[in-house]
Amino acid sequence: MKINRIITLSLAILSLLAFSGCKSEGKRQVVKIGYMLCNSEQETTQRFLPLTKYLSDKVGVDFVMVPVDTHDFEKRFKAGEFAFTHTNSILYVILKENQGAQLLASEKRGKLGSRTAGAIIARKGSGIEKLADIKGKKLAFGPMLAPTGYLAEYDLMLAAGINPENDLSYTIPPGSYKHEKLIYGVLYGMYDVGAAPVMDLENMTRDGKIAADDFVILAQSKPIPYCTFAVAKGTEQALVKKVRDALMNLKATDTAMVDGEQLKVMKAAWIDGYEELLDSDYDSIRDMAKRVNMPPYQKY
Repeated sequence: MKINRIITLSLAILSLLAFSGCKSEGKRQVVKIGYMLCNSEQETTQRFLPLTKYLSDKVGVDFVMVPVDTHDFEKRFKAGEFAFTHTNSILYVILKENQGAQLLASEKRGKLGSRTAGAIIARKGSGIEKLADIKGKKLAFGPMLAPTGYLAEYDLMLAAGINPENDLSYTIPPGSYKHEKLIYGVLYGMYDVGAAPVMDLENMTRDGKIAADDFVILAQSKPIPYCTFAVAKGTEQALVKKVRDALMNLKATDTAMVDGEQLKVMKAAWIDGYEELLDSDYDSIRDMAKRVNMPPYQKY
């Protein structure tokens, strides 16, 4: 009888320990981050998975990376697929205006830090020397929701009295890597003019893909905010603060384990850190979107 009691008690203790172990394993909160696709899903995943792992380690939450196509982003955010977002600056403005998203942190990269700019370029020696010369020419834009590959350049043309719909013919390169494609397209004569992000010109020059004197800069926009982290309204503020602090404290030496390999987070993501901007810093983008008749202010 005594032995039976001991066995019963032992089984009860083992069951309790097993139950406690299950609770412990499932205790960490799972939170999804929607990442706007950059050039491709593979590239976006390689760049930002280490950052996602870093945030999990620092915040104590199991963050899950969700790569999302630009044109599906608002719909999936509205449906509650993810609470945190990493997007370009115009998409942040759209999510803020339409869905109440809250600014979290702004990414720093390149010479302009947390800002970037758009440029209208022509190949040197093409005979196109000033913005007025582009009338009647063939121009290549980047994606339509690219702040410095479409919006900024369209606004520059309107300010110069050039209506892209009537005064020239334009196209958007198909497939991935649209910014690089249009820069190469201008260089090799496929297009007369291109709407190129200054950052892409910087990076391609640094990597030896193009030379600084290959192009004439016909016009360049004022710097505007670069890529941005935001969060859905109503998200637990303690969690929001932890994520913001982790982003702001990210250092060049910080690493994360991905597939058994310890990777430097900032190097993998091609970034120089994060900065806290004000929502009002995005007003220049709002003004451009209104002038160009783009989301979230389009009238038709």
